Amino acid sequence: MKGTIALIGFGEAGSTFAGVAGWAARAAAYDIAAARHAAMEQSGVKPCDSAEAAVANASLILSLVTADQALVVARQCAPLLSPDAIFCDMNSVAPGTKREASRAFAEAGTRYVDVAVMAPVNPARMAVALAISGPDADRAEELLLDAGFTNTTIVGDAIGRASAIKLVRSVMVKGMEALTAEMMLAAHAEDVADAVLASLDASEQRIGWTERADYNLDRMLVHGRRRAAEMVEAARMLRDLGIAPSMTEGTVQRQQALGDLGINPPPVGFPAKLAAITASFTEES
Repeated sequence: MKGTIALIGFGEAGSTFAGVAGWAARAAAYDIAAARHAAMEQSGVKPCDSAEAAVANASLILSLVTADQALVVARQCAPLLSPDAIFCDMNSVAPGTKREASRAFAEAGTRYVDVAVMAPVNPARMAVALAISGPDADRAEELLLDAGFTNTTIVGDAIGRASAIKLVRSVMVKGMEALTAEMMLAAHAEDVADAVLASLDASEQRIGWTERADYNLDRMLVHGRRRAAEMVEAARMLRDLGIAPSMTEGTVQRQQALGDLGINPPPVGFPAKLAAITASFTEES
């Protein structure tokens, strides 16, 4: 008999996983946005009015909330779990944040595992790469595989290790996106975008920069706010390591600024995206 699953947060990740895996009759979910109850029902997931109701009798709890709510949710859920249940913190937060969250579970005598989602959930869905760390990583992996995930890797027994791998990588990935936006806005303003992209293509042939620039702009317009929240946590990690997060803080600002424009869905092609961004910036000023 497969165990029951609780989803805390039913945004893009939670709704994607539930819809693909077919968790009908074995999953319950809670989200602070009551409007998401309809999406839960469509996925066959039982909507709950509280985190306590969602985790009751669950053997696997997936926390998939915004970065600023991850610690709040962990502390709220820690005393609610049964001793055999596993709380998988799948949020993009700093290793220090996850270690702080794990202390609440240690005090409550319940089990917490650090899980890092290493790629966008779409289009990978249940095949998205998951890095798992913590003393109960082995058991967490068993339950995640049982739930339908197919690409899991245990990276150590220390809470925070999985998140460290994710966020150190994010310093580069999200930083490159933010730098792309800055470069393209300048190139657009000077009317040299085609020449700049051709120059970059000449030096790196693995993927065309026209495609890369369009993709990076698209990701920030659609997910900039969430990515900015993740990079706030990356900046915290760097400070914890004694490293000044100069570029990372700039990435936070750029991701947040583009996400706040609300251009979603974005227009097709980087020229149309840049025109929409420039128009929005002009309106704001």
